[in-house]
Amino acid sequence: MKQLQRGFTLIELMIVVAIIGILAAVALPAYQDYTVRAKMSEVILAMSACRTSITEVYQTGGVTPAADGWGCESASGSKYVAKVNTSINGVVTAEVQGIGTMVNGSVVTLTPLKSAGAAATTPGDMGAGLYGWTCGSTGTNVNAKYLPGSCRGS
Repeated sequence: MKQLQRGFTLIELMIVVAIIGILAAVALPAYQDYTVRAKMSEVILAMSACRTSITEVYQTGGVTPAADGWGCESASGSKYVAKVNTSINGVVTAEVQGIGTMVNGSVVTLTPLKSAGAAATTPGDMGAGLYGWTCGSTGTNVNAKYLPGSCRGS
């Protein structure tokens, strides 16, 4: 006696739908965090112009600029940056906008370093150059999971 192939049973189809639902429940939050981190990368990029200007001034020395006088600040920013400001010591801050309620209105900082772990100050460190920069440290109030990997306190 021959048996006809009948296809999938209802139980088998329900198991497949349940597995797809579980995978979607796990993947969706991870994807949303990923998109926020990608948009936060533009915030860091907007601050990079200031990083270049401030590094050059620290390297060459000269007159110490006032707060918001380093020549790289912006009051209008971009799609994801409300504004970029600098302190007298060259600490760059950017206010976030247009990304999502979890980060809008928050601030990200870039701090110039004279040595590992020590922030540069003006006029004392002018002309000596910079050791590097730290991103996402003092003054940053964005949850670290939303910061790009290159900006998680390093």
